[in-house]
Amino acid sequence: MTPEAMAEPARIAELGAALRMVHAGPALPSAFPTFTLAEEYEQSARELGGGARPEDLELARELTARIGEAVSGRPGHEIVPCHNDMLTANFIATGDGLVLVDWEYAGMNDRFFDLGNAAVNNEFGDEQGVALLEAYFGAEPDEGQVASLALMRLMSDVREAMWGVVQGAASRIDFDYDAYAAQHFERLRMGADDPRLEGWLRGQAS
Repeated sequence: MTPEAMAEPARIAELGAALRMVHAGPALPSAFPTFTLAEEYEQSARELGGGARPEDLELARELTARIGEAVSGRPGHEIVPCHNDMLTANFIATGDGLVLVDWEYAGMNDRFFDLGNAAVNNEFGDEQGVALLEAYFGAEPDEGQVASLALMRLMSDVREAMWGVVQGAASRIDFDYDAYAAQHFERLRMGADDPRLEGWLRGQAS
């Protein structure tokens, strides 16, 4: 798949249906550490001789704490089975809809992490994000759901940026993981500067 193909209305509908099936499945034996991930990845990177820049780590920590506090106990944020790695390359189109591959990071998590992870990794704009929520929930999303999607897009970038930091210290693959991490930290910084952030933290769509 490509981001352009994933943004087609029919594909967004298939994506919403696929995620609904995943999240309704049986409990998984592992959990994905969305709100402790930044600290855990930083520790791993430091043990390998690397680590995030102080200003980048502080941004990841601050957003993680604020978003974690904001969504805690909010309706719809129950822990469910999640895929947790909704990159475009992990979708295969078939005659029967989308198939998800690469389940290495699967574990129990907030459903909105999968939704936000899918939206940001597939470069969905606001309209496609609302369409994804509508396909997933089967109804027009409310303000809280739209805000939750926006916040979890940011948590997705926390994950991708910190993953890049770890890989920069650990991987021997010929790939510029430092640039990858920097790209996601920059997008995370743009999200933190979005004037809508405070509203999202309060559960408001705008």
